[in-house]
Amino acid sequence: MIYLEGKTCYLRTLNINDAPSLANLVYRNKRFWSIYEPLHRDEYYTTVVQREKIRESQMLLKEKREFSFGVFLPETDQVIGHISLYSLKRMPFSSGLIGYSIDEEFIGKGIASASVKLVRHFAFEHVNLNRIEAYVSPKNLGSIKVLENNQFQREGLLRKLLFINGKWEDHYMYASISDEF
Repeated sequence: MIYLEGKTCYLRTLNINDAPSLANLVYRNKRFWSIYEPLHRDEYYTTVVQREKIRESQMLLKEKREFSFGVFLPETDQVIGHISLYSLKRMPFSSGLIGYSIDEEFIGKGIASASVKLVRHFAFEHVNLNRIEAYVSPKNLGSIKVLENNQFQREGLLRKLLFINGKWEDHYMYASISDEF
């Protein structure tokens, strides 16, 4: 288990006992998150599928190919989001992608920024990456602010990157580099 502690939240790798809470989180935020990411089939929002996703992330963790964390409130230990460092590439790239989602009820409280800060530090200090990338919808002003507050710089526009709600959507590419950390 990996545990990363911040002031407003803590992150830890998920285990199969977290599957019901994670299923509840993704189900409750299904419509809210679908503004910026594709809707999934109905079974995705079940404990069974979330348990399988956790098992898969545990396997990828063992291989050091992905680091997926639940975002938890310290006062209640409630899971209120998830964040991942994934698609890791080793030398000569030494890079990965970061992606995150926070419960709609907790948006605007600095929790996404704190989570990204913790994972950014982990990626550069413990995984020894040189570069972390993030893709974000130009419409997602909150997420853009989170990235920019964490020293990610916009590097370009990826045209028609993701199919969301029946339409191909452009995304900005942001990156953070280790020697700027």
